[in-house]
Amino acid sequence: MKPFIPGRPHWWQWLTILSLDAPVVAMAWQWLLARVARAPQGWHHTLILGLSIWLAYAADRWIEGWRLVPDQIRTQRHHFYQRWRWPIAYAGLAALGADLTIACLCLTRRELEAGLLLLAPVAAYLLSHQLVHRHHRWRAPKEICVALLFGGGVAVFLVASPAAVPGLLAVPLAYFCLLCFANCALISVWEQEVDEAHGQTSFALQFKGSHRVARTLPWVLLVTAVVLAQPRVGPGRTALACAAASGGLLGCVDLIERRTGPRLARVLADIALMSPLGVLVFERACF
Repeated sequence: MKPFIPGRPHWWQWLTILSLDAPVVAMAWQWLLARVARAPQGWHHTLILGLSIWLAYAADRWIEGWRLVPDQIRTQRHHFYQRWRWPIAYAGLAALGADLTIACLCLTRRELEAGLLLLAPVAAYLLSHQLVHRHHRWRAPKEICVALLFGGGVAVFLVASPAAVPGLLAVPLAYFCLLCFANCALISVWEQEVDEAHGQTSFALQFKGSHRVARTLPWVLLVTAVVLAQPRVGPGRTALACAAASGGLLGCVDLIERRTGPRLARVLADIALMSPLGVLVFERACF
């Protein structure tokens, strides 16, 4: 990897630098999986999820930027969070206030309780992986933790809805979690030198053979999702088709990463998970 020289980011980096990629992915899949589970979704569910995901990612990068010295930093996103530390902190407090206000005014008691149950493992993850167990060789891989928490965030209001059919959600949600893991695992392979410079443990650094697993998984998800989608109809089939598309796109991004470089590949890998937006745009255009 070339030495990192802080400067003006490329236009295509801003989605990642501002931590907006993860909320977009989460909100897109929440919309799609709500249809699968037959759970009614209001604007407040989408907004609360987007704000919550942004807060979690911003907190993680804010802590990272605070912990690192400038010479250690190897990415534009960490440089941004270190340089604009206090404006981001104020923005985070405003987002937290808005998030809590909307939640208290719009969510049912059952949804609030489900959200609070998920808040505990998110806080535990940030505490463990950024502070307490940061250098522990055998800590739980952050990529697995992120995938499970991401899946939990997308599903939390769906399973809390009395009208939902949770059984319909199981397979598509599992594929979404696996896609999130594949995304994070590939990034850990591409950014191995970044994690080493930042003193961060990753899936690629922890396990022998992780590169092979990370690079094979997207193609496995593509093939198996296509097979499982065949006998299904309706939203369940659409969700598996989106999972297959995202798996294939992730695999393609990995194939071109050596030519594009890890910075662009990371952005493209996150965009690859936004396949439900294609369904949304298609439906709006046709109907």
